[in-house]
Amino acid sequence: MEFTRAGGILLHPTSLPGPYGIGDLGKCAQNFVEFLHNAKLGLWQVLPVNPTGYGNSPYQTLSAFAGNPLLISLDDLVSHGLLTKDDLHTTLEFSTDRIKYQDVMPFHAEKLHRAHENFRNGQAQHLKEAFERFCHENAFWLEDYALFIALKEAHDLQLWTYWSPELVKRDPLAISDWREKLATRINAARFNQFLFFQQWHALKAYANERNIKLIGDIPIFLAHDSADVWSNPHLFHLDEGGWPTVVAGVPPDYFSETGQLWGNPLYRWEILAEQNYEWWVKRFRTAFETVDIIRIDHFRGFESYWEVPAAADTAIHGRWVKGPGSGFFRSLEQQLGRLPILAEDLGVITDEVKALRDEFGFPGFRILQFAFDNNDDARSFLPHNHPRNCVVYTGTHDNDTSIGWYKNENGGYSTRSVEEVATARKQACEYFNSDGTQINWDFIRYAFASVANTALIPMQDVLGLGSKSRMNYPGRPNENWEWRYKEDDITPELSEKLRQLSKIYERDGIAELKF
Repeated sequence: MEFTRAGGILLHPTSLPGPYGIGDLGKCAQNFVEFLHNAKLGLWQVLPVNPTGYGNSPYQTLSAFAGNPLLISLDDLVSHGLLTKDDLHTTLEFSTDRIKYQDVMPFHAEKLHRAHENFRNGQAQHLKEAFERFCHENAFWLEDYALFIALKEAHDLQLWTYWSPELVKRDPLAISDWREKLATRINAARFNQFLFFQQWHALKAYANERNIKLIGDIPIFLAHDSADVWSNPHLFHLDEGGWPTVVAGVPPDYFSETGQLWGNPLYRWEILAEQNYEWWVKRFRTAFETVDIIRIDHFRGFESYWEVPAAADTAIHGRWVKGPGSGFFRSLEQQLGRLPILAEDLGVITDEVKALRDEFGFPGFRILQFAFDNNDDARSFLPHNHPRNCVVYTGTHDNDTSIGWYKNENGGYSTRSVEEVATARKQACEYFNSDGTQINWDFIRYAFASVANTALIPMQDVLGLGSKSRMNYPGRPNENWEWRYKEDDITPELSEKLRQLSKIYERDGIAELKF
């Protein structure tokens, strides 16, 4: 499996501009598609678009299937008659460059509540048939998710393991009683999902019509506080009270001397295998209805994953445990056909992980910022050593921006010493034959020039932004996932510069998959 030569941008929709404090799926998303189209870039990569939980992280979500209601365009609801323009008037002064979730979340929740009430009271009845069809077609995940959300709200957003024992155990009588008691709120959660996917599919069609493919993201692990874990406890290593007995993480790495303790519950892969991976098949099938290509986050976990005792304070004292391996992907391909997958293969990568990736032809990742580190793997990240069947990034959502990487003097939330940072900076300038004054464009040019079939650039690097615009600091519990760009940051000159690079390095064609 191989992708044709193409380029694109990594940008999460929350980072789009817009009037209500957070990016959404409306007009500004369409404007970004036009920007990509004018720049002759055929790929738009997003992070997981599921509803976020702890720390507002797209990788700690309340559902593996649902969409994030915060991304629903409120202006689009006005056009459908679910809200009025007066409904959207506010005295709040939303930030244009940071997402202030403490303001954004209650504002959007109130507007979505009002939209549902208006729908219940007879407004926008042209949506009624489509809403009922959506509920029927997605009942296999929607019913548990909607109940879970309603129960969380009824329990002051507490973790589900703190609910009453009969709800933790999903006692049928208790579930039935609460479904009746929370019927209106459950239907509101269904309606929000209908609105999200209606807008998402419209945006995907808009992009596809302009020869732009969407790259989605499936994290291998799930948040413990999620509808999926609550409704499928038999698929995870949990104790009688629903608490994880072992959790996910990674050993000491580039970002942390004590490793990263993610805390996600781990799968009972033997049970999933007995069920022919039915839950995973549903997850992938649903994902491919919403995006064209899927990035698998922490791909190496399918070969072996780092298991940490749930009571541990750090990820140091874990162990590698064998994952489902090639049998998992063979089962998926037997049931779904060949899969357009990008395998995020960063971290501790063994020959076994590489063999699993290559058995199915999944493109792996090359990060240019890692090319100048003082370790044995660094040379493989240099552009002249890239294989064709891979994805090259200047950096990812977990990295500093390229300018931040270059200017940072203290390691930049990594385990690098001050001396190693200075050496990497010097080596980058020598490699790029650059004085560093436009280091972001040096990185972008070399990514585009690489023989790698796919080149993806974080929007922050395109805009030439520093560390304050970084998306995520791995291991930091807050103040992540907040960056936004302003509407006037995108200019015709910027589009033309990318267009020229796309043309020079032959990334201006349509992104296609070849088997």
